[in-house]
Amino acid sequence: MQSTVSRSGKRLQKTLTSWSFIIPAALLIFIMNFWPMFEALLLSFKTGKGARLNFAEPLWYNYQRLLNDEIFMMTLKNTVIYLVIQVPVMLLFALILAVVLNQQNLKFKAFWRTAIFLPAAVSLVSYSLVFRTLFAADGFVNELLVSWNLIDSPINWLGQAGTARMVIILGLLWRWTGYNMIFYLAGLQNIDPSTIEAARIDGAGSIKTFWYVIVPQLKPIILLTAIMSTNGTLQLFDESWNLTKGGPAYATMTMSHYLYELSFQKNPNFGYASALSYVILILVAVLALIQIKAGDSRD
Repeated sequence: MQSTVSRSGKRLQKTLTSWSFIIPAALLIFIMNFWPMFEALLLSFKTGKGARLNFAEPLWYNYQRLLNDEIFMMTLKNTVIYLVIQVPVMLLFALILAVVLNQQNLKFKAFWRTAIFLPAAVSLVSYSLVFRTLFAADGFVNELLVSWNLIDSPINWLGQAGTARMVIILGLLWRWTGYNMIFYLAGLQNIDPSTIEAARIDGAGSIKTFWYVIVPQLKPIILLTAIMSTNGTLQLFDESWNLTKGGPAYATMTMSHYLYELSFQKNPNFGYASALSYVILILVAVLALIQIKAGDSRD
């Protein structure tokens, strides 16, 4: 009887010790993350300036206003363009590079892997400034194209909507392709080489082996990178801010950039900005759910 009580006391002591470690961290996460999210939700139902904020009538006024906001619709369109073009191209390039750099007979493998991954370690501001310089009217890209007689006069890359979006997409591809490649390289280490060898013995070429043998086995990693890339693109800010300042005329501005402008520039409106932040959150959650459902192979 005494030993049973002793064991119960030890279990209770272990439980209390465990909770003493968990509770401070849980409280910190709640205070620093979930409480601000709740406050932002309440704020999204308010209108007014500064400290003079009151609940709107109707409560969903800020969300209704977003539907009639031409600038928001433009930023939503821009973000969707970046998402639809950049994410699939980036993930495909990353997957191809990972397969190439995983070849057993490839020389200087470590060098190529490091070189392709390095852009992910470069400061966002630094690389944005480099791209602004490269694509300036008197920049290296225009000088190169003129010297090759591909264009007659310099192109204002960052002053036109289409070319400015292209520069942002190129910047994203340059910076994040190597980052996603590392995930695929890690996934390739877990693929049984015998499955690839069996496909080659059966007469499958490189493309068929890649598509029907390698890709299915990397499906969980592909799903992970797709969700992370979608999440990052929907919250894209740095490239829009540092490369084009959202111009010309909001033609390249992203939703997060517009959120920053509403919050801290041009007649700040925290209630309206909070509503926009929750729209971004909902879009991220919905697209992540769709991708998870589409990638779920269970019956």
